[in-house]
Parts: sequence; C-alpha cells; structure tokens
Amino acid sequence: MIRIGILGAAKIAPLAMITPAGKRDDCEIICVAARDPERARSFADTHGIPEIAENYDALIARDDIDLIYNALPPNRHADLTIAALEAGKAVLCEKPFAMNAAEARAMTEAARRTGRPLVEAFHYRFHPMFEEILRQLRGGAIGRVCAIKAEFSVGIKETPGELRHEPALGGGALMDLGCYALHWARTVAGTEATVTAASSHVGLRGVDLETSADLAFEGGATAKIHTSMLAGQRYKALLAIQGTDGLLLPSNPLHPSFGNSITLRRGKAVNRYSVSGDKTYDYQLAHMIDVMWGKASPLTGGADAVANMALIDAVYAAAGVARPIS
Repeated sequence: MIRIGILGAAKIAPLAMITPAGKRDDCEIICVAARDPERARSFADTHGIPEIAENYDALIARDDIDLIYNALPPNRHADLTIAALEAGKAVLCEKPFAMNAAEARAMTEAARRTGRPLVEAFHYRFHPMFEEILRQLRGGAIGRVCAIKAEFSVGIKETPGELRHEPALGGGALMDLGCYALHWARTVAGTEATVTAASSHVGLRGVDLETSADLAFEGGATAKIHTSMLAGQRYKALLAIQGTDGLLLPSNPLHPSFGNSITLRRGKAVNRYSVSGDKTYDYQLAHMIDVMWGKASPLTGGADAVANMALIDAVYAAAGVARPIS
C-alpha cells in the first residue's frame, strides 16, 4: 500500500490526487499539511483525509508516508521536494517544476543522490492520446516534423491571494500556462530548442500576462509558442504539428478525456479519430505508482524537467522579463 501525504491545501489536489487515489486499492491519502493547521483541518474534513500535520516539515518527517504530492506554489517546490527526497519519500511535484533551472537541477540531483523517484505533474503526458500522437510521429505519419504551433491560454483575474499574479510565488502566464505549451513542443520535437525571439506583456505586479516565443529545435524544426492569462482571455489549448508530408492536429491535448480527436492530413487524404481513456490524473497517479514499484521509468522529471525550466528561463531572458531571485 502506497501511503500519500499532500503538501498544500491546493485547489488542484482534489483533481490531481484525492479523486484518483480514491479509485484505487493500492494507495491511500493519510495526511495533509497547509499554511496553518486550521486550513489543513478544514481541507481534510472536506475531502475525507484522516490526519493533518502541524506544518510542512512535520508531514515530511512522518515515517508512515511513502509518496509526497507537492501541490504548493513553485517557490516551495525546490526546498520541500529536496527535503522529502532526503527523508526517503518519492515525490510527485506540480508544474512548473521549480522557479528556475538551477532549482530544477538541485531537485533532480537530490533524486539521483537519494535514489527516490521524482516526477513532474504534467498530467497530459500520461494519457493514451499523447502516446498515440508520439506513435504517429515516430512512425512517420507526417514525415519529418518541421513546424510546431502550441498555445495554452486561460483568463486569470487578478484577485487577492491569486498566486499566478505574484512574482515571488512563481506566478506568470509562461510559468503557469505556457510551461505546457513548451513541454508539448519539446516532447513532439524530441530535441531541445533555442529561443530566437520572445516578447511579453508584463502587468503592474511584475508577472507576464502574455508571452510569445519563437523556437529553433535541433534537427531543424521550429515552433511558435503563445500563452496568455489576460482578463477576458478565452480558454485555448492548441497544438499543431506540420511535417514534410502532412499535418497532425490534436484537439484538446490537455484534457483529452473531456473529448478529443487526432486529425492526420496527407495531401487530400484526411483521417480523423479519437482516443478513449480515463482522466489524465488517473494515468498520472498510475504512472507514479508504477515508477515507485520499478515497473516504469519516469516520463517527466529528471533531465526533462531541467530542460523545460531552462527553456522557460531562456524565453523570459529573451523577452526582457525580470525574474525573482531565489
């Protein structure tokens, strides 16, 4: 039985961990820690978690926890993830992995040093739809990948306590939303990229509200990336992959369980189909447990997480966006 502790009474925790764990008989959530015990108690009572820890360190120190889900803002990813790994726990860490690539390297080095699993929670990556996209690309369905367009945008109002508008907490459109678009592009390209151009619209509180970037990948592919959390921005999760012999267009690459399709175009021939499956978070937890039992190698985390954070750093640098100092 995998025993799970949650760092943070976060909005994402019920979707990403509590509900998926409730569907399984090989894991259980036993404890949660929050900024203060009262917040933790309210969260635990709401979601049926039997125990709370007085603080984050107390949860990490417990000897009856095997897996830590770090659902805290990015500014607490590195220190608490490293502490959990050093305490002998496996860690599923929310995206974006860290505040910057230097922190990501420290986290992955801690995982290597302790021999404990560390996975980044890019939940889309574990769904059969994305495996099908990669299967088509590897099989040459559209020839060599030459151009990619990726966007993830959602309007996020600037309300009190909204962490995505707080620079010191790791806020910003690129950090919270655009990290997906970068990860989509990197994953389908299969190589790493350099930034050839970037621009951002920075709000009064110092986070980017909108960011665009042009990328050049090893092997010759290029990509255009966009993300926006401007008030009034409509939801958009877009991925388009142009190859030398055709186009691959997946719909709903982020949450395919709510409806999806893959469209393959080669000349006048068009093939469109969908990929069935459960929710992305169910596959994410299943993958994490498989990694812990030695049945799978991590699809995210490690060098992949470092490379994604390095690309985020490079986009911000090219756009002239000042970043918080760790």
